[in-house]
Amino acid sequence: MSEYEIIRKNYENLPKNDKRAIPYVKTYIQKSKNENDFEHLTQGYRDAVFFTKNEKQKLVYSDSMIYAALKSRDKDLIGLAYLGKGIIYYFNYKKFDPALDEYLKAYNYLKNTKDEYLKYKVVYHMGVVKSYLGYYSESKENFEECIKFFNNESVKQLHPNEVFNNKRGYFNSLHQLIICQRNLKNFAAADSLINVGLKEIEGIDEFSLEKSYFLKCKGISAYNRQNYKHAIDILNKSLPKILKVDDFATASLIYSYLGKSYYHSDKEKALHYFEMVDSIFVHKNFVLPETRDSYEILINHFNNLNNTKKELYYTKQLLSVDSLLGKEFYYLTSRIHKEYDTKRLLDNKEALEKRNLLTSLMVIFFICLSLLFITLYIFKYRKNKKIMLNYRILQIKLDNRQLEKMLHQHSPDTIYEDEKTSIISKEIYQDLLLKIKSFEDRQEYTQIGLTLNQLAAQFNTNTTYLSTFINESKGVNFKNYLNNLRIDYITNLMNTDKNYLKYTIEALAEKCGIASRQNFSDLFYEINGMRPTDFIKKKKEEQKNNNGK
Repeated sequence: MSEYEIIRKNYENLPKNDKRAIPYVKTYIQKSKNENDFEHLTQGYRDAVFFTKNEKQKLVYSDSMIYAALKSRDKDLIGLAYLGKGIIYYFNYKKFDPALDEYLKAYNYLKNTKDEYLKYKVVYHMGVVKSYLGYYSESKENFEECIKFFNNESVKQLHPNEVFNNKRGYFNSLHQLIICQRNLKNFAAADSLINVGLKEIEGIDEFSLEKSYFLKCKGISAYNRQNYKHAIDILNKSLPKILKVDDFATASLIYSYLGKSYYHSDKEKALHYFEMVDSIFVHKNFVLPETRDSYEILINHFNNLNNTKKELYYTKQLLSVDSLLGKEFYYLTSRIHKEYDTKRLLDNKEALEKRNLLTSLMVIFFICLSLLFITLYIFKYRKNKKIMLNYRILQIKLDNRQLEKMLHQHSPDTIYEDEKTSIISKEIYQDLLLKIKSFEDRQEYTQIGLTLNQLAAQFNTNTTYLSTFINESKGVNFKNYLNNLRIDYITNLMNTDKNYLKYTIEALAEKCGIASRQNFSDLFYEINGMRPTDFIKKKKEEQKNNNGK
């Protein structure tokens, strides 16, 4: 047993967020640092993320985990680190945009991995994002794949920890598939899966949290069958474990269904649970579309009681909920007011206006603001979404280029291997290799108007040899080789030095050796998938967001 294993034995079986593990974890991390052992250092930071309760500190440790993984140059470790950070954004913060960013980076590193477990973890979490966005048919396919894989792996003769992880992956995938089936109105299929999950998980103490998720689904199913008393009993059983891990999103959903169940027999209790839904929205700035009708019930309830103050408050809250959902759910904008549409809100506004002019004006303002935002959002969404997607893809490419550059510094240069087919001798090939490396290192490609003839003369060779060498070693012709160098060079400067974001397009073109503004913009778009003006805009937005954190 290694010294690292001996240290981990002190804490590896402790529960998540248990601070007793932290002193041992710090010892593990320090030992890894002292020995420049980046593989174990990555594991140390993973443990720190797992056992640290503070959510902000989890993000700090996750960044350190990514740094250590990148230094290890192990693609599986790098992918796992990005995936881990995405899970923190998803589970601890319910921030799906940054979670998706990390998942995409993880996928890029793990798409060719031989570790099937890691591959299916990415499939699972991408399915969770799709499900959250309402693409239930697509996410259903993700979870069906995961169920098949994790279930098969969990019965193999593997290490106990691997069996546990695969079993947990199976139960979590089953739970997510139930959610998809319920939202697709396949209630019989959802009920069947609930019974399968509860039967298989019975008596396994390690999966008490996963059992609570199945109970939550069973309680919702009972509510949908109008068996309200049974729904209340089961939902209350599911709640304690979910609250213990601070899963506020699921807790909010349970509160909503408890409120709707109690509303038929005890309205005071129902109002209490609806207020809990609103409390989570206020404190966490998070809401599930499935809990939206809690606000409609509250508005109608206080309207019937002629309680203008509370009716107005929950009307404003509903508008805020719709605004938040509109930002993240483009596909919902056409039906966001399905059960409580804009017309009813406007009618309600007119009634309130007769009672209280000031409060009515506030309602008008929030309604107009919400409608204006939604209209503008729909108009700009498609263009911005495409630009943002291309920007994310470009950032991943830039990360990969940086990693490849680091790896290349420690790798031997390209060697001459094709004596039979190349028209260039080995000696000339090696001479051109050194000269082209110096040419790239000194960034001489930024000379405006540089031609193949000029470079061949500079290298004391002829154009045929130089052209052939570039085709064989770089895989492109001289023109594309020069264009790629210039655009890669200026893109990296713009990505790493904020001063270049202040340059005009003409100045950027000149800086990398391209004479024409239009030619530069076209080449930038061809190579990077977006215009330089759009890249500058997104980069400035990213820097502004980072500075505001």
